[in-house]
Amino acid sequence: MAGVKRQRGEIMKLPSGSLRVRVYEGVDPLTGKRHYLTETIPAGRNAEREAEKVRTRFLNQVDEKRSPRTRATLNQLLDRWLEVVDIEPTTRMGYENKLNKHVRPVLGKLPVGRLDPETLESFYATLRRCRDRCGGKAYVRHRIDGEHTCTAKCRPHVCKPLSASSVRQIHWILSGVLSRAVRWRWIAVNPAGQAEPPAPPHPDPQPPNPADAARIINEAWRDPDWGSLVWLAMTTGARRGELCALRWHHLDLAAGVLTLRHSSYLDADGALREKDTKTHQQRRVAPDAETIEVLRELHGRYVDRLAQLDVEADPTDYVFSPEPDNSRGYRPDTITQRYGRLATRLDINSHIHALRHYSATELINAGVDVRTVAGRLGHGGGGTTTLRVYAAWLSESDQRAAGTLAARMPPRPVAPTQRTLASSPYQRIAAELREQITAGRLRPGDPFPAVVELASAHRVSVGTAHRAVALLTAEGLVSVIRGRRATVAHPHL
Repeated sequence: MAGVKRQRGEIMKLPSGSLRVRVYEGVDPLTGKRHYLTETIPAGRNAEREAEKVRTRFLNQVDEKRSPRTRATLNQLLDRWLEVVDIEPTTRMGYENKLNKHVRPVLGKLPVGRLDPETLESFYATLRRCRDRCGGKAYVRHRIDGEHTCTAKCRPHVCKPLSASSVRQIHWILSGVLSRAVRWRWIAVNPAGQAEPPAPPHPDPQPPNPADAARIINEAWRDPDWGSLVWLAMTTGARRGELCALRWHHLDLAAGVLTLRHSSYLDADGALREKDTKTHQQRRVAPDAETIEVLRELHGRYVDRLAQLDVEADPTDYVFSPEPDNSRGYRPDTITQRYGRLATRLDINSHIHALRHYSATELINAGVDVRTVAGRLGHGGGGTTTLRVYAAWLSESDQRAAGTLAARMPPRPVAPTQRTLASSPYQRIAAELREQITAGRLRPGDPFPAVVELASAHRVSVGTAHRAVALLTAEGLVSVIRGRRATVAHPHL
């Protein structure tokens, strides 16, 4: 009949009396089949009116391109994404491990169009409570599948929450996957963009202190080659994979330059491979004279071993190797485990990456500018990561800052009734020095005791000694000139 417009969508009555609403959305990009938005309304007095509302809502979603164009599940989306995404092999293995262990078992069968922020945030909360998603139910973790007699390894499950950083990594993986789905028009909106992941954890680097670092080096030097690796990790801040991939032609001992070009890793089959560094850029590090000497001695031992084996030196041989001829590099996990055993013997809570923290912390403590430290460590961003993650709080630097501030503070006012008591440590020190000046044991023009000497002699902090000197300076008994040692003031001063 002319002039009659065909209605979009359909409402069908089912044998049960329920109404099924169906609206054509387009062609499913995954299967190539026609895709419909459907919803069933239970039978009832207002079923027809509710069905019409659903049809109108579906039509609006289609017109505004807010509806999913596929019935594909999250598992299908993840498989497709892993086929096309271009990422480093080690990054891919890490992503696949997290997706297979945490995401696919829970969300994998869910249609992509049904993912929403509430579902994702509920999933994150579950992982933060227990990484095994036990739901609060007690059960026994069996180490053997099938019928068996439980041994000591079969133990009751204990909830262990997944760390906030791991949950955030899962969130950003899903965010990237769903963002690609939006570009492919599988879905209209990225639900991960509206979900809130856990707050980032506060960086807490814990490098070994200088005393522990000396103990670690001394213990490692029982095997000079292993000790050389630990020494180089401390002095250069190189990553373990970069040390494992280091070859002799990467060292220029005459010029004193070490070039870090590659990093070793284990592929999915456990084979040792090499790739670019983490930042995909080579970097050059200038070792100190002592480190150069350590590397010369290491090279000498390498040449001696080759002479005993009647083999010629090859510049492509590895610097650190478990083989006598250095033909094969270390596995990164071997370095981690051996260092862990060393730290355990010394009763030191440390791991191999902490040596990287140590290098950054000590350089910053020595006054090296952050950009230079970031360059040695291979960080980008102008040193932001270096300061935020690797620079541990330094009590020595903090004490220097406190002492500098204390030296510029005026003497603290003392009540008249307390001026003779000299109850504060710095007042007692000042009173003793004042008495020495008055008695002539410290004469005008004599060098005044250094702040460090005063602090050591009186067993006080450097800041307290600074305040004592500042008090005498304010009284005109001590002369302080920038760049020179303080002296006892002349009477006319």
